[in-house]
Amino acid sequence: MGTEVQGGAGYKNLSASGLVKAVPGVLCGIFVASASASPTVKVWDSTAGSGVVLVNTFTPIAGAWYPLPFQTSVGIYVTIGGTVDLTVSY
Repeated sequence: MGTEVQGGAGYKNLSASGLVKAVPGVLCGIFVASASASPTVKVWDSTAGSGVVLVNTFTPIAGAWYPLPFQTSVGIYVTIGGTVDLTVSY
């Protein structure tokens, strides 16, 4: 039996650290299309790479969906290390 995947109303593709959403809302999850060269990802409830950490640094796996059902109070910012191509669903 498969796992139901809940998506959001919006999305943003990133291959470098960046702002996903500049207002409060809901983070649904992250799909990692590719990851190599010591990849890392960190997710913030912020509009910059500082402040409240939603998900601390982890090593993503290519082809994986990471469900991250979090409510944010500021925004969503993702810090990427190494080589990663991902899409954030919010």
